[in-house]
Amino acid sequence: MTIAIRDNDHDGNGDGRRPAVIEGEVLPAPRQRRIIDATTTVRRNSVAVITTAAAHPHTRRTLATGLTVAQGFESWGKRAWDGSTMGTYRRAIRAAEAAGDRQALAEWLDRKERAGLMRHKRLMDAPKLAFGIVKAVGGALIGLVGLVLVLAIVAQLSGVGSFLGVLAGVLALIGFIAAAIAFLWTPLLAALPALIVVAAYREGKRRGKAPAWAATSSDADVDVTIDETTIAAALAALRIPQITDYLKAGTPLQFLTPARVDGRGTHAVIRLPIGVPAEKIAKRRLDLATGLHRQAKEVWPTTGSEAGILDLWVADKGALAEGAGRYPLLEAGLTDVFKGVPAGKSLRGEPITAPLMERNTITGGQPGQGKSASARVLMVGAALDPTAELQIFVPDTNFDFEVFKPRCSRYVMGAEDEKIAEILAHLRELHADVQHRGQILVDHETAAVTRELANRGIGLHPKFALIEEAHVAIQHPTHGKEIAQLLVDIVKLGRKRGIHLIVSTQAPTKDSMPRDVTRNCSNGIAFAVGDHVANDGLLGQGAYRAGHRATELIPGTDRGTAVVKGFTGARSEILQWYFLSVDEGNDDVTPLITRALDAIARRGKGLPGADRPAPVVERVDHLADIADVLAGEKRMRTVELLSRLGEHNRNTYGTWDASKLTAVLAGEDIRTVKVQGVMCVRAADVHERLADRLLDAEPDTDGDDKAIEDANDR
Repeated sequence: MTIAIRDNDHDGNGDGRRPAVIEGEVLPAPRQRRIIDATTTVRRNSVAVITTAAAHPHTRRTLATGLTVAQGFESWGKRAWDGSTMGTYRRAIRAAEAAGDRQALAEWLDRKERAGLMRHKRLMDAPKLAFGIVKAVGGALIGLVGLVLVLAIVAQLSGVGSFLGVLAGVLALIGFIAAAIAFLWTPLLAALPALIVVAAYREGKRRGKAPAWAATSSDADVDVTIDETTIAAALAALRIPQITDYLKAGTPLQFLTPARVDGRGTHAVIRLPIGVPAEKIAKRRLDLATGLHRQAKEVWPTTGSEAGILDLWVADKGALAEGAGRYPLLEAGLTDVFKGVPAGKSLRGEPITAPLMERNTITGGQPGQGKSASARVLMVGAALDPTAELQIFVPDTNFDFEVFKPRCSRYVMGAEDEKIAEILAHLRELHADVQHRGQILVDHETAAVTRELANRGIGLHPKFALIEEAHVAIQHPTHGKEIAQLLVDIVKLGRKRGIHLIVSTQAPTKDSMPRDVTRNCSNGIAFAVGDHVANDGLLGQGAYRAGHRATELIPGTDRGTAVVKGFTGARSEILQWYFLSVDEGNDDVTPLITRALDAIARRGKGLPGADRPAPVVERVDHLADIADVLAGEKRMRTVELLSRLGEHNRNTYGTWDASKLTAVLAGEDIRTVKVQGVMCVRAADVHERLADRLLDAEPDTDGDDKAIEDANDR
């Protein structure tokens, strides 16, 4: 491209310059911003490449492997240093001093002194040992040379061979061994660094795991080894000052029971630093589980034999996901209640049997956590014993136990006053049977029901009574007081007479459950509860203080898991209950009840307890009682009427107040009236209502006469 540049003669000097002609190519202006952007892009791309490479699983795995090898060398170094300086003994001595354990301190000081003396003795004996080794090797060589010479002479004299031939053969063997060693030495020497690295890697894996940032996605499901190191790290991560300072001082935690395999997990007992109660750790179960790479329900920290001793059990990863598994008698089998019935599994995976005879049981917890399901499991176990009688009382509209009805000699379900009255009648019958069985035991000169007595057919067969949602019946305004007293008497006296009472409630408080009931239930089942009061009501007085705490169970997370007492030799046990569904389309219980009924039929003695007539349920006519109290009176003040009703029937009217009386009268279309400023009840209104009842109850004779007339006309 040619460009002409003209210079105009603005000053008028007339120099006659001609336009300058320049040949060249037009170039775009320098794009500085683009160059900067390109440089920045290159720099950013480089960072992205480096970041991507660092984040790549292969890179992280390589880094993790290198760190593990480094940890192995570090572990060897520490062990060598400890071995040369008695570091193990020094740390144990510091730990005993910090814990204030004088016995352990004296023991470790004695061990350290004895170890020092033994080391000194070994050092003093080292020259003698070296001289002895040289002497032994020299003697062996001289003996070997002598043997070869003897063999050579014998060969020469016997004519088997020559003296020089034997020596030549021995020298050839020595040369072959030397050549083999020389041949193998080079590859062994070359492989030695790799073998050392592999050994260091294995030592590093034993010591601990690589940092979390070095983990890859394929490591997500890899379990960590639960040992003293990981437990100490998890406790340190809680950032409790006393533990942090204790570990910073280089003092190791004192493991009274080292971490060891226990069933489906690992068990350890740790003495915590001074000022740290085990309860404090237990309250932070979720944080501790995070440090151990576990779910909250897989970690169980409890208080040991002292407030400062932590009893820790950690499940193997995923071991508790399946719960207790299938009910063991789901496919076949019966039970003997004198030997107990299947209940569930401990966290360690051991099957646990619930003892029933000479026991009473209380089960409770927050709604939806499994208390009704546990009662169902116990009653199914009892039902599968053909000699056992079952009674179930549900003072609520609850169909959880409806499938048991064919197996029960007594069954009531409902929260109406009539149903509560029916439950009361059955409990009176049960109470009377307690007394009757006591006399039978006296006649047979024995203290308790045995299997042999139960099989005789003399009225001592095992009897199991369940009162579900017992607090509803106990708090009933009319019958609750008598029901509570009957329950107290039954749990106190019935257990040795072959009667087992199961009480189910949400939370046993002083208002909802008599203390004498909770005290006399040797089997306690506590699902997640909200406070120590409910905890001790289910597990016994002082259970919370002793570290047996259902308050540590997490509602929803630990559903189906309970703290139980009386099932094993331990003061308490954490139990995952078997689950038996009664849902339509997934009914586990009905086939078991059918199997139980078939077993009863084969015995040929009928359903246990069903041959007794049902007790007569007392029907209280409140209006008739009011009329009796008002006899001879025109009207009566409500306060006086309530007092006289209480005298007439203390069990029924002892808890009535003015509002209850007014409500009952209103149900009969009777209103209280005010006379001279005082509320009264008129006798005429009561008698008129009773008369109306009689008229309503008479048959419709007019209708019958008309029907007869119509028939005659036809």
